[in-house]
Amino acid sequence: MANYQGKKVVVVGLGITGLSCVDFFIRQGVTPKVIDTRQKPGGLDKLPVDVEYHTGSFHQAWLNDADLIISSPGIALSTPELVEAANHGVEIVGDIELFCREAKAPIVAITGSNGKSTVTTLVGEMASADGIRVGVGGNIGVPALTLLTEPYDLYVLELSSFQLETTHSLQAAAATVLNISEDHMNRYPLGLEQYREAKLRIYDNAKTCVYNEDDALTLPLAGKDNRCVSFGVGQGDYQLDNTNRILKVKGEKVLSTAEMYLSGQHNYTNALAALALADAVGISRKAATEVLKTYHGLAHRFQLVYLHQNVRWINDSKATNVGSTEAALRGLEVEGTLHLLLGGDGKSADFTSLLPYISGDNIRLYCFGQDGHALANLRPDVSLLTVTMEEAMRALAPSVKSGDMVLLSPACASLDQFKCFEQRGDEFARLARELG
Repeated sequence: MANYQGKKVVVVGLGITGLSCVDFFIRQGVTPKVIDTRQKPGGLDKLPVDVEYHTGSFHQAWLNDADLIISSPGIALSTPELVEAANHGVEIVGDIELFCREAKAPIVAITGSNGKSTVTTLVGEMASADGIRVGVGGNIGVPALTLLTEPYDLYVLELSSFQLETTHSLQAAAATVLNISEDHMNRYPLGLEQYREAKLRIYDNAKTCVYNEDDALTLPLAGKDNRCVSFGVGQGDYQLDNTNRILKVKGEKVLSTAEMYLSGQHNYTNALAALALADAVGISRKAATEVLKTYHGLAHRFQLVYLHQNVRWINDSKATNVGSTEAALRGLEVEGTLHLLLGGDGKSADFTSLLPYISGDNIRLYCFGQDGHALANLRPDVSLLTVTMEEAMRALAPSVKSGDMVLLSPACASLDQFKCFEQRGDEFARLARELG
C-alpha cells in the first residue's frame, strides 16, 4: 500500500471516476483538490465541502505545485497543461494505477477494441456462480477504487487503452487483449501501432496472457512465451469448431453453441476468451459452462429489441468503432434485406475496411450524423444519407418486408447527436416499436 500522507494531490476530471478518486484519498486522510474543464461537471454537488475545486479550465498553478495528479482517462497525457506539470516533476497516474497499488486479491484484466464488456461480465458471472466473492468494474459499471471498499477474493476489470496509459503497477493473474482494430485514432496521432502498444501494456507482469489466435496484433510485443494461452476460430488452445458448432478446449468438447443464448461468431470467441480467463484463475469449469448456457448478453450489444411480422430490429448501438461493426456483420445471415444504420462520430477512423461486409445486393445503407457522408460514399448505389438516425429510420420503415433485418451498428461514437450510446440505442428501440 502506498502512503499519500502529506502529499499535494490534484484530481483532474470529476464524474463518477473522479468522485471515486476523491473518496479514496479522503479514506487515506488526504484532501485533494479537483479540476474539471467543464463549467458544470457531473458530481460537483457530491463533493465534500472541504474539497477545493476549479471548473471551466485547467488551473496550471495547482497542477505544477502538485506532488501527484490523478488524471481522468478522457484527458490525453499529451495535453499541454499535463505536459507542463510533468516537466515540473509531477507524477501523473490514473485511478487504475491507484487501485493496483492497493488491491490484495488477484486481478483478471480485460481489454480489446470490441467485446471487452461482454467478456468482463461473463468472467464476473462465472466467478459468482462458483461462489467466489468477485468485484467487477473499471471501465464498466463500478469505478475500480470503489471496489476497494468491499472484501473481494477476485477482481475482474475492463480496462480501456486510456486507462492503461497511466497504469504501471498492474500484475494481473490473467490478462487478455481480445482484438485490435482502429478506434480513438483522434487520440493516437501516430496511428494503430500507438493504440496497440497502449493496449498491450495489460500483459506487463501478467501471470497468464490470453491472446486471439486470429489477430496477430493481440500477441505480447515479445511474442509467444510460456505465459500465453490462445483462443480462435478453428485454431488455438480454446477454439470454435465451426463445422460442428462446438466450443473446444485443447481438442475436447466443452459446449455446443446450440446450448447458448449468445449467438454470432464474435460472441462465441468472447465465450472462449472468458473460459480461458476463468480457467487461469481457478474458476470451476462447471460454473463457467452453466453461465454460458444462461447468459443473455448486454443491452445495446446485438440486442433483439423488436420482432414483428418476421422483421428483426437489432440494437447494436455499442458498436462505436469500425471493428465492432465488422464483428456484427461477420457471418451474419439474413433471409431478406439487411437495412444497416451507420453514422455518428467516426473518431478519424478509416471506414473502407467495412467494404467486404457491405457488398452484395441484399443490403441497404442508411447513413446519418457527423460522418454519415463518408459512410454513404462507401456504396452510394445502396445508400441514403440523412441528418439524424430518426430520419433514416422513418425513411427505411415503409420498405421493410418479412425476413428483413434492421440493424443499428453505427461504427461510430454517438456524441455528435446523443448523450451516450445507450441513449442512441434506447431511441432506436423506441422508434423500432413505433415504426415496425
